[in-house]
Amino acid sequence: MKNRIVSFFALLVLLLAMSPASPAGEQHPQIQAALNALQNAKAHLQAAAHDFQGHRADAIRAVDEAIHQLQICMRYEE
Repeated sequence: MKNRIVSFFALLVLLLAMSPASPAGEQHPQIQAALNALQNAKAHLQAAAHDFQGHRADAIRAVDEAIHQLQICMRYEE
C-alpha cells in the first residue's frame, strides 16, 4: 500500500511536469503546477479522518520530500 501511495505521487508529479505550460510568465509553470497539486494533496491527507494504519503519515512525508525537491528545481533558470 505504501508503495502505491508513493508511486501515485511520483506519477502525479511526472504528469504535471509534462502538462502544457500556463500562459502566465512564471519561470517554471509545470513545476509550480506540480507544487500546487502536491500541497493540495498534502492538505487532503492531513484532513483525512483515517490514518490508514500509519500509511497516511508515510504519504505525507513522501509529499513533503517531493515538495522539497520541486522547490529546489524552482531555483534554476531555464
